[in-house]
Amino acid sequence: MTDQHHGTPAGPDRWGEQTPERLYVITGSRAASHDRTSIDLVSLVVARVGPDPMTPPEQAAILRLCETPLSVAEISAYLRLPVRVVTLLLTDLLTDGSVQVRGPVPVAVLPDRELIEAVIHGLQRL
Repeated sequence: MTDQHHGTPAGPDRWGEQTPERLYVITGSRAASHDRTSIDLVSLVVARVGPDPMTPPEQAAILRLCETPLSVAEISAYLRLPVRVVTLLLTDLLTDGSVQVRGPVPVAVLPDRELIEAVIHGLQRL
């Protein structure tokens, strides 16, 4: 049996694909988050708790992946979900306190390049 519109197998086999319907269900029909959270591709995510039995599968997968810090881009790649979908799921997990999200270190906080080069040259002389 095939789907008349797409020529692909109908039924549960299609859920493995990145169909718009699946993404719609995963995000709870939300297209955009109105929160002021600043989650971007390089934000690091770490789980504070493990998934409980009532956690939706995609959020549970995020919690299992983030036992050690991962970037949003890495989570998206591992789960094979669009970054926007992962961001919406992370917003939910952040709201209920299941994950901690932190941005990358600002350039102003990084050590001076000349200092790093001096340390490297000093170590090379040892």
